[in-house]
Amino acid sequence: MMLPNGLDGSCPLGTLIVMEIYVQQLWRYPVKSMAGEALETAEINLDGIAGDRVVVVRGPHGIVTSRTRPGLLGLRATLSPDGEPLVENRSAASPEVAAVVAHVAGPDTQLASLDTTARFDVLPLLVATDGAIRSFGRDGRRLRPNIVLGGVEGLAEREWEGRRLRIGEVVIRLDSLRARCVMTTFHPDTLVQDVGVLRDISARFGGKLALNSAVEHAGVIALGDRVELLGPGS
Repeated sequence: MMLPNGLDGSCPLGTLIVMEIYVQQLWRYPVKSMAGEALETAEINLDGIAGDRVVVVRGPHGIVTSRTRPGLLGLRATLSPDGEPLVENRSAASPEVAAVVAHVAGPDTQLASLDTTARFDVLPLLVATDGAIRSFGRDGRRLRPNIVLGGVEGLAEREWEGRRLRIGEVVIRLDSLRARCVMTTFHPDTLVQDVGVLRDISARFGGKLALNSAVEHAGVIALGDRVELLGPGS
């Protein structure tokens, strides 16, 4: 027997499904192109997560990334409790780390601090959603997000360009879908390359996944925080 008002678990025609969106993951990458660290809380400044990509690898012709030196993805960067960048738990300024970086990225490379927005490829934050990652069907770390939102249905993020997120006092503008590159083809743990990953992103997602985002109002966010999806002018 059909129960009234959808009490049998069905969704009556005309029912509006409201997503309960929350902060599912937070990621910071203290050294650009290296593996990052998962966070429980994050200070969100106008130039992104505090401590994100504050160190880069420099070579004779500019910043070196894992697009050309994928071995960088195999090095884990973190921040110490007092904010010092670490690579594999050693000071990023140490001779040992300098030697490892030169081995992986090339003999003429070295780590350097960079506190301008030039350290970001597009905008200071990359926001991904659990629904899109499920559709992607692979480890979401391949996308190198800063914030992963949970409770998002399917590919809803593809309709969010120009909208805003409110997380407590933090307001984030979702600017545009991110065009993906060869970095997605490397497994985040083994570094084994699968060029089919990028072909799949191109075929199924028009080459784009996750959202380039800017911070409009700073503050602190944490795992589990409720996220409000706002309109473009909100």
